[in-house]
Amino acid sequence: MSELRRNILHCIGNTSLIALRNIVPANGARILLKLESENPTGSMKDRMALAMIEAAEADGRLKPGGAVVEYTGGSTGVSLSLVCAVKGHPLHIVTSDAFAQEKLDHMKILGAKLEIVPSDGGRMTGKLTRDMIEAARIIALEIGAFWTDQMKNEDQIVAYHAMAEEIWADTAGRINGFVQSVGTAASLRGIGEGLRRHNEQVRVIAVEPSESAVLSGDEPGAHKIDGVGAGFVVPLWRHDLADEIERVSTGEAIAMAMRLAREEGLFAGTSTGANVIAALRLAERLGSDATIVTVMCDTGMKYLRNYGAVHLPV
Repeated sequence: MSELRRNILHCIGNTSLIALRNIVPANGARILLKLESENPTGSMKDRMALAMIEAAEADGRLKPGGAVVEYTGGSTGVSLSLVCAVKGHPLHIVTSDAFAQEKLDHMKILGAKLEIVPSDGGRMTGKLTRDMIEAARIIALEIGAFWTDQMKNEDQIVAYHAMAEEIWADTAGRINGFVQSVGTAASLRGIGEGLRRHNEQVRVIAVEPSESAVLSGDEPGAHKIDGVGAGFVVPLWRHDLADEIERVSTGEAIAMAMRLAREEGLFAGTSTGANVIAALRLAERLGSDATIVTVMCDTGMKYLRNYGAVHLPV
């Protein structure tokens, strides 16, 4: 008999870890995928949203019934919408038409008030990120809301330390590499730090869009991998943590997301497709005795309209 949970927030975390069966290199490492789609909103961002809100409640920055504001590409906003709905905090979200409509609809259904910042043809750019951040700052000042400010908020890192502990326990400490795409950089940093507390030899690989490979030293550009590639070096990024930075294009990420659905039965978003591309590259380098963990960041149900625009074959 399963445990009775006090509320939906107690269902966050402790997600499954499974091995890819068909999408594997011929002579490469075993690739394990952390199924963050099992979280209540279908995203790993549930972890960090809860951590940021609870930390602010604990130290008095967020009073009972106090308003919250955040800028987001969608998944963080949906997760904050869930947490704030349960805890009774009015939520103001700054987002854009560049992101999946399903996410925007989900936020509204959970009670968030949205401000939409227009994008450049539906593409993610550094200017769009900066415009959203400024809009959130102004709202926070005008209404006296607590601004979670995810790009700078280190309260979320503890949530990813806990995720690292789950990965370590589920692999019984047999992990040679960890691969994760970079949005705010909090998950890569928190999980990487957590794993290296156990074993300093774990290789940590960052993933970014090849069209906007700013962490690699390139100029910013536009891409359509939701939730990653801000277009500038984000404040929580640490160059000394990542052993390598892999560049993955939007086309590669979408194609791999489709393969995961058809060959593994795993329907995920584009950032997951990018993660698996980079994990396969690492798997070929590390060889058959190694184990690599990467993340299914969220469910593909958040991207149905976007994927439909790819003109999928019947």
